[in-house]
Amino acid sequence: MGRSKYHVLGTQPHFITSTIVNWMPLFGQTEIVQIIINSLNFMQQKQRLTLYGYVIMENHLHLIAASANLSKEIGNFKSFTGRSIIDLLHKNKAEYILNQLEFYKLRHKIKQDYQLWQEGFHPQAIFNEEIFRQKLEYMHNNPVRRGYVDDPAHWRYSSYRNYMGLPSLLEVELIDFGKVESETHDGIPSRRLGTR
Repeated sequence: MGRSKYHVLGTQPHFITSTIVNWMPLFGQTEIVQIIINSLNFMQQKQRLTLYGYVIMENHLHLIAASANLSKEIGNFKSFTGRSIIDLLHKNKAEYILNQLEFYKLRHKIKQDYQLWQEGFHPQAIFNEEIFRQKLEYMHNNPVRRGYVDDPAHWRYSSYRNYMGLPSLLEVELIDFGKVESETHDGIPSRRLGTR
């Protein structure tokens, strides 16, 4: 796992960003995105990760997720998907892309020939409903801001459709804000996201 100035605090949801090296647009290929979807689905089924929201763009992804050991699980996710995607690129004889992944590999990674993911995943703890909604809206509107779609419901690789009650590619745990714990900090009421 990469060295990061960010740290995971407890088991509450975190906003996570993971990016392909050199911002290469590999997630434009359906076979590659399917590896990401299948891996996230597997982790949820095995109860290793709780996924509250996601968006997969052409060269990065954002998640809102929680786990008993988030750093370890995201490290496992990136390791597995990295190897699987590189295997697929070999199978498809994608030499140009493989050469790029070799070129952009960090020098200290001497036990591997390629690097798919940039180091780290920049977890930002989400402590209340307002921040959760802000991060979710940011993720869901990412394809709109990039000009790929006019409506976030038209982006296949996003949890927006889950929150609208529409069919989606990946299940997510919808937050029930009616069960959010109330707390007071310095006399100011706030709503804190409860942990599982």
